[in-house]
Amino acid sequence: MRIEGIIAFLCFIVFAALTITDEYPKDYFRSPVQHEMRLSGTFGELRPNHFHSGIDVKSVKGGEGDAIVAAADGYIARISESGSGYGKALYIAHPNGYTTVYAHLRTYAPQINEYVKSQQYARKSFALNLLLEPEIFPVKKGEKIAEMGNTGSSGGPHLHFEIRDTKTEEPINPLLFGLKVQDTQSPRMHQVRIYQLNDNRETQIANSYDLVAAGGGYTLKNRTIEVPAQKVGIALKTYDHMDGVTNWNGVYSIAMYKNDSLVYQFRASRFSFDQTRYMNAHVDYEEKITRRSYLNRCYTLPGNQLTSLYDKVVNNGVIELAPDETARITLVSKDVKGNETKAQFFLRQKGTLIEKQKTYNYFLPYDDESIIDNGLLYLYFPKGCFYENLYLNYHIADEASDNLFSAIHQISNYKTPVQQYFDVALQAINLPDELKNKAFVAYCSASGSITNVGATWKNNRLWGKSRTLGNYCIMVDTIAPSVKIIDFQEDMRKKSQMAFSIRDNFVTDGDAKPLSFSATVDGEWILMEYDAKTARLFHRFDGSIQAGQHQLRLEVVDAMGNKRILERNFIR
Repeated sequence: MRIEGIIAFLCFIVFAALTITDEYPKDYFRSPVQHEMRLSGTFGELRPNHFHSGIDVKSVKGGEGDAIVAAADGYIARISESGSGYGKALYIAHPNGYTTVYAHLRTYAPQINEYVKSQQYARKSFALNLLLEPEIFPVKKGEKIAEMGNTGSSGGPHLHFEIRDTKTEEPINPLLFGLKVQDTQSPRMHQVRIYQLNDNRETQIANSYDLVAAGGGYTLKNRTIEVPAQKVGIALKTYDHMDGVTNWNGVYSIAMYKNDSLVYQFRASRFSFDQTRYMNAHVDYEEKITRRSYLNRCYTLPGNQLTSLYDKVVNNGVIELAPDETARITLVSKDVKGNETKAQFFLRQKGTLIEKQKTYNYFLPYDDESIIDNGLLYLYFPKGCFYENLYLNYHIADEASDNLFSAIHQISNYKTPVQQYFDVALQAINLPDELKNKAFVAYCSASGSITNVGATWKNNRLWGKSRTLGNYCIMVDTIAPSVKIIDFQEDMRKKSQMAFSIRDNFVTDGDAKPLSFSATVDGEWILMEYDAKTARLFHRFDGSIQAGQHQLRLEVVDAMGNKRILERNFIR
């Protein structure tokens, strides 16, 4: 009995330890806003190239300015400012081992504003990433720290709020900490996609089927789908809905059963930023790119290294069917509150799968690095670039153009996702020496837009980096960025700010530098704030520019060193 008791006690300790790792304090953090929390975005939901790392809290009045308060006692450990990404953001470290993040802010509390501005002037830079000691800005739970805004890569006024593990910086679902959100609605299901797979988990046939409501859940119009394949993958389109909002948000969990056996479970509890781009392996990437349809794969691609969001994956989530077998498939979608929705249908194996014939120039394995070098083109793909084996089609197209200085290299197509940056180097053709320092590697999208991905000369080739397959060539950029006046005139005595629009003729990615800017008044650097999504550059008059005549000099430089200078006199 004593041995049995000890074993039982040890089992209890092990079970408790496993349980505690997934338990978070439910009464430590308060809401970061002073009104009822309504969400326009949930943790882990599917976003372009990433999983959403927090919750998006809506404004109570539909605009900027809502008070943002500290969710618990702590200190401001980091302040970041950028024209994109999180925009204006605060990070508060708490003594319980978590960090809260408040992003897309309009402005900070006055003392924080003054400190940030002093640092920007000291560094002569709008963009900042400040790491602070605990004694600089200690805060109390409920203390106002900022106002809700729309800065950075924000689609409208809201607060992006995160809770992170301070040691690992892994974001954790804030709704697991007891934050109250009114939600009595179950998720909705819209569509399933059935993938007939070969032994290498490669799709041979894929078809989508709309789900229809039935008996409080969902099913297919034809409840049984016949497939010749003996290995099948399934993807589900599902969204969560909450009280008081019309947003279609991401669900908390998705489970899939074959008959009564759980074979797959996704749960949006926490993940690593290092793995967030594997969202492109989690979804059906081609459906996302071509139809803006976000389908959650309930099986894993061979190169999908995402681990933290999958609670259980049996046999890679692949449904295996014996000849003539019929299996009952059950899909369960849940939100954090426990509201759930089920879909049920049947798969019947019938016939023999005929594999697709592949035509390709190069075979690139997902689990190894690959090099392609034909003299005119060099490509280096590091190991882990692809989520499954790539049968790459490559063609060279000659096209006459005044601004084209290489062949057009057609490297597969944009519908194939790429996890890591790869090197692309091109041989120039008929490039005049005087234009060599203006030449760049250009990615030409299917819509006709051009992206500068780099401009480094090495071994008589022009090099860049990219994470997109498609068409590449060498182009030249000799055109300076544009600067247009939004709010500026000679008499600025009654103005609270001056504002401009700055744009370049090419966007940048990879190794290419983004647009840069600097402004002075009477030779002294002034702070210009930048909003990349609107291309708006502005200076708020704060008393530092005295009354009288002044000269403004604004300089904007693009990735190729082309420079636009605007000089104007004005009166304050």
